[in-house]
Amino acid sequence: MSFSTLGLLPQLLDAIEAQGYSDATPIQEKSIPIVLEGKDLMAAAQTGTGKTAGFTLPILQILSDGKRPSSNHTRTLILTPTRELAAQILESVKTYGQNLPLSSTVVFGGVGIGPQMQKLRKGVDILVATPGRLLDLHSQNAVNFNELEILVLDEADRMLDMGFIHDIKRIIKLLPKKRQTLMFSATFSEDIRRLAKGLVHEPAEISVTPRNSTVEAIKHWICPVDKSSKTALLTHLINKGEWQQVLVFSRTKHGANRIATNLEKKNISATAIHGNKSQGARTRALADFKAGKVRVLVATDIAARGIDIDQLPHVINFDLPSVPEDYVHRIGRTGRAGRGGEAISLVSADEAKQLFDIERLIQKELERELIDDFVPKHDLPKSRELLPVRSKKPKKLNNQKPQGRNRNRNRNRNRSKNNSQGSAAKNSDGQKDEREKPNQAKKRVFWSKKPSRKPKPLS
Repeated sequence: MSFSTLGLLPQLLDAIEAQGYSDATPIQEKSIPIVLEGKDLMAAAQTGTGKTAGFTLPILQILSDGKRPSSNHTRTLILTPTRELAAQILESVKTYGQNLPLSSTVVFGGVGIGPQMQKLRKGVDILVATPGRLLDLHSQNAVNFNELEILVLDEADRMLDMGFIHDIKRIIKLLPKKRQTLMFSATFSEDIRRLAKGLVHEPAEISVTPRNSTVEAIKHWICPVDKSSKTALLTHLINKGEWQQVLVFSRTKHGANRIATNLEKKNISATAIHGNKSQGARTRALADFKAGKVRVLVATDIAARGIDIDQLPHVINFDLPSVPEDYVHRIGRTGRAGRGGEAISLVSADEAKQLFDIERLIQKELERELIDDFVPKHDLPKSRELLPVRSKKPKKLNNQKPQGRNRNRNRNRNRSKNNSQGSAAKNSDGQKDEREKPNQAKKRVFWSKKPSRKPKPLS
């Protein structure tokens, strides 16, 4: 569907055309008319489907007809979980709003608060923010919400995963009850729906991706390998495939640093991005990667959330994630909007449980391919029968109130408890875990297939 049929202003259509776009993606087709009508919205969409433009374009149009905000006020608040995603959303706002007399800014932690307070003094039409820094600014009377018209909660599922639930609830209490609310999430879990009850009013609900689905355009497979040989195999894949842009996922911050250092020793330019890095360092690392100055970006799950890189051809899981849903988010960094891509997981024998959990989640047995000279001495167990994922009871959010330094510690304790409970449930569901399916690995000399390239969507 053409953007010209969605009822957008000529100024917005001109900005869209200047970026080389003409047709809307499915999420844009569905969301733009709903937002323009002033309705609340719950939308399930993965990053890379064009959802940012799906709410940015209609918001710009709505705000174009209205009075300027007062000092230290904002008309639209867009909440995001990470600094990188916040910066990218602001870039989209400025790009598509270039022909409209609207102001916008972004606020997040890791940088000085003074310049952000100064930008807010004149008032802004659109404020993009991470929850923690927004509350800091409000406590110093730097931002007021009395004139707020629209609230956007982006990546709502990740916000809950990162422990922002209490910050979000605090922010909601500060906002006018009469407002338009838009909620975007990769999935609508029970926790998300519980949160939505206090946020949205008679929302329209749309979805463009099935729950926990993987991108069909992505070729994703696993490579069994001994843990001690993972770095050597990663180097082999990059060199043999002559890959120029690779996103590598590590489970830990220290692991990310170690992988990047080892690649540099092999004359492969690499840099790490994670929560211990300063905001300036993270921004520079991402910019260098996008510009091709660095071939390999090694990231943790939280740091990579929301990163949007055009035509990223390769994603490597150096470690399998502890949470199986993160696998879907990881491989979704490639194969954006139907373009081809390849995701490879380097799996050692001690990661069998994580592998089985992932296969059970996506209801697919992942293809195994052995690489010459890297056949593991410790065999990776055969995959288990793909039993359906049992529905989980909603977590009680009201009684969980960790604060300050204890937040992460309590969250980790709860996560450990949930993991042990999940294992117990798996063993008591009446199914025999020992039943296995044949799973023969193909042995091949590594080769690289260039992903097909299709016109990129508006993001």
